Amino acid sequence: MIILLYHKFVQIAMGYEKNVENWGKNTLQGYAKYGILKESKCVWNKRIESNSEKLERKKDMIKNKIIAVTAVGCFLAASFRTSVSAENTYTMTDLRHLRDALLQQTTVTAADDINGDGIVNVIDLCLLKRKLSTPGEVVTNNYAAIAENVKLTGRTMRNQDITWLVQSGSAVAFTVTGTSATITLAGDSSINNEENYRSRYAVLVDGTVIEDAVMSTSEKTLTLFEGEASRTAKVQIIHLSEAMNGAIGVKNISVTSDRPTPISPEPEKPLSIEFIGDSITCAYGVEGQSSSEPFKTSTENFMKSYAYLTAQKLNADYSAVSYSGYGVISGYSSGDTANTDSLIPDCYGLTGKLPDYAKDWDFSTCSQDVVVINLGTNDSHYVMKDPETRSKEFVDGYLAFLKTVREKNPDAYIICTLGIMGDDLYEYVEDAVQQYRNTTGDERIMSYHSALQNQADGIGSDWHPSAITQQKNAYILADKICQALGMESDQVGLDMAADAEYLLNIDPNKGGNAASYVGYDKSFWINMVTGGETADAIEAEISGINLKKGGGYRLEFDCTSSYDGKLPVLVRNSDGEISFNSEFDAVSEKTHFSAEFTADADSVASIIFQLGGKDYYNCTLSNISLLKIS
Repeated sequence: MIILLYHKFVQIAMGYEKNVENWGKNTLQGYAKYGILKESKCVWNKRIESNSEKLERKKDMIKNKIIAVTAVGCFLAASFRTSVSAENTYTMTDLRHLRDALLQQTTVTAADDINGDGIVNVIDLCLLKRKLSTPGEVVTNNYAAIAENVKLTGRTMRNQDITWLVQSGSAVAFTVTGTSATITLAGDSSINNEENYRSRYAVLVDGTVIEDAVMSTSEKTLTLFEGEASRTAKVQIIHLSEAMNGAIGVKNISVTSDRPTPISPEPEKPLSIEFIGDSITCAYGVEGQSSSEPFKTSTENFMKSYAYLTAQKLNADYSAVSYSGYGVISGYSSGDTANTDSLIPDCYGLTGKLPDYAKDWDFSTCSQDVVVINLGTNDSHYVMKDPETRSKEFVDGYLAFLKTVREKNPDAYIICTLGIMGDDLYEYVEDAVQQYRNTTGDERIMSYHSALQNQADGIGSDWHPSAITQQKNAYILADKICQALGMESDQVGLDMAADAEYLLNIDPNKGGNAASYVGYDKSFWINMVTGGETADAIEAEISGINLKKGGGYRLEFDCTSSYDGKLPVLVRNSDGEISFNSEFDAVSEKTHFSAEFTADADSVASIIFQLGGKDYYNCTLSNISLLKIS
């Protein structure tokens, strides 16, 4: 009889052990997901082994003393009894301490023995988790914007119990559960600035902007949500303007909830990107109405910057170091001397440049996967006054800065770009990148030409990029990052014709005779002398376009022609198959063409304009693009 009872209770104990194992694995995986426990697998294996040893010792004791029923029964009773005990009140701090104790990162205390069995192991972790998930009394508590409670994005600093969002795009993000929640924001000395130079910020709840304003008071409290029913919401507070015009302070987060820990940081994303730049990266004037409109922080919106949009597209965390008018060897200068007061290399190592924030930045707080450098636009005002001598100065300065960036970001892929507001110095950026490769042997670096802004896409304040231009460059940069890291790019938003080759194909056997010219803006001018017998006797071709099977594309262009009628346009694959076939209006007034199609195969294709069959006319094709839309 005793032997039978022994085996029965061993089965119960083993079942209990298995349940604990599954419970523990799920718990630890959940902690790992939200950053509470990053070494869950190691800890679990270690603790399960310890628990197994404990069970084996108990079974040996039962065998030896033939008291299996009492021993196992007591073990189960103690564990389950204490699992629902409510004598003690625990907090998230207790949970984190127990985690650290299991990781051997801190000393085990008596309080860590949740079930009171004299052993601190993963069972205690699971029981404590259950206690913390049990609803309790509804109370209002205040929480600081620190890493324990919120996710910190970009360069921030803690001062006088306030978390300051210093750089463009610096933010805090968290999930909160309760019947109501408020935040208290703080303004710094910039509230005394003229209105156009005060810090701008936004507050988002579940992705919807509930506040977008310029900070004009020393303190402001905002209601995130309120009601009778409990709600879980994702909250983000982001600094929209740039660091030279002050910071936004997050002073307090107040939550009314029945949960012991109603607030938690948003999880880290799988990719992290740092952006180093000037006014373009700050999104200077992105919401300005014309090129003649002067600077105002109210038209500077980092959420419309190519930097923020790139991070969003790639589901990446980001950080920005950007100052309007700054450069590598010279900031913006209207004279003949370098502006050495406005240099990014001088302040790259700081949280911010204003005196209140000129604190050394701790680069160990975040390991970047990619660093994007978009500098040189302001240097050009100085360099191009004497390019023969000053170009070397620029290359040397850029090269030195690349070495600094690598020192601070040893594992990152460095991507250098220039060209949105002019490409005078792009060849020197390429030169610096090549010299860096040659002198260091470091191949984790590349350069590419940014897409030049087009007036047709609008112009922001002081001739800065519009929202459309910023978005286009985000699509391009996201694709370049995918190429650099070996990731699959969806190419959505890319102009597949941007780097295509322009050709004029004439078939003399069909009587075609024509001349052509490609302008600086990639307008394609063709003069038909004799059109030949058929439309394909003269073809204007935009070649080398990669199409992906199933991809949706939009073909657009403008046409002005001395011939009045319709002409064929098609997209032809390298094997001769036709992916798209239509006609466009050729008339004296500029006419826009737009059509969409789906590629039926992976192919290298060409856009073909068939201009033959008509003598003595000219045709100008401009703003040609093949945009991948899905």
